[in-house]
Amino acid sequence: MSLKVLLFAVAVVMLASVQSAEAQQAKKVARIGLLVPGSQSAFAIRTDALRQGLRELGYVEGQNIVIEYRYGEGKTDRFPDLAAELVRLKVDVIVTFSAGVTAAKRATGTIPIVFGTSQNPVGMAYVASLARPGGNLTGVTFLTDELSGKRLELLKEAIPGISRAAIVWEPAHVDNEFKGMQAVAPGLGVRFQSVEVPRPARPDEVARAIRAALDGRAEAVILAPGGFTIFNRKPIIELAAKSRLPVISAWRIFADDGALLTYGPNLSEISGRIAYFVDRILKGAKPADLPVEQPTKFEMVINLKAAKQIGLTIPPNLLARADRVIR
Repeated sequence: MSLKVLLFAVAVVMLASVQSAEAQQAKKVARIGLLVPGSQSAFAIRTDALRQGLRELGYVEGQNIVIEYRYGEGKTDRFPDLAAELVRLKVDVIVTFSAGVTAAKRATGTIPIVFGTSQNPVGMAYVASLARPGGNLTGVTFLTDELSGKRLELLKEAIPGISRAAIVWEPAHVDNEFKGMQAVAPGLGVRFQSVEVPRPARPDEVARAIRAALDGRAEAVILAPGGFTIFNRKPIIELAAKSRLPVISAWRIFADDGALLTYGPNLSEISGRIAYFVDRILKGAKPADLPVEQPTKFEMVINLKAAKQIGLTIPPNLLARADRVIR
């Protein structure tokens, strides 16, 4: 065999190898299952941040990833079927939030699950520990239980004379939001009223919650993060405003919809961080070895429009500390 023929043969083999490798690479389109417990609009901040985070890591929908969207629309009885659909599709990883985590966990013990939740992942038995998850779940926690006392302190600063407050919460949403506030309330001179919301919630639950707060002579309403308060935040806040009741909560989306004050982690930043876990898993990492992350930065948002509507003046020193003011 002449040298030219030999070189040609080697070139053909090398070209074939490169084309084969490129073909295999082209076929590697990751499939991500996105299980959202609420509606597309209600969770837009989180899902948009997730997609942006994925883009920054080099993942483009329709090119090297496909996202299978499933929206529960706040109907908890739909979550198991939606989770099962994603399992049948054999997605590479499931991303889910809040109440969707339990449904995803029950649906599969093998497909990696990345969560964003305000619940305690250890208390809910999602993971063995934050440092060593140990199973097929990992992600980020919004840490609302540890911040609940701080929110009550800020409410006291905003309304120094307040003596009674009602908290609207879901016992089914297992965290310590209620207990955290209950622990600091006596030291602040605030009497605490519990307004529990069943799951699934009744159609008249919004009106009942505000009526209960008024019957208890509450001077403010605290909305604990959970499916009910997220999905119904706007009507709750509007109804409370009609009775001149200020509302506080954890996340900026509540202030955007009329709550007086919010304090908690930035949902957009945290949801974007979920992309990191997806990337690591798609590259071969196991959820069991990826520690659950907690937020390190928090934001306070004050809505002066809401304050004006109920005839409240926010103390200047508190206003000066706000990360964002809605005017």
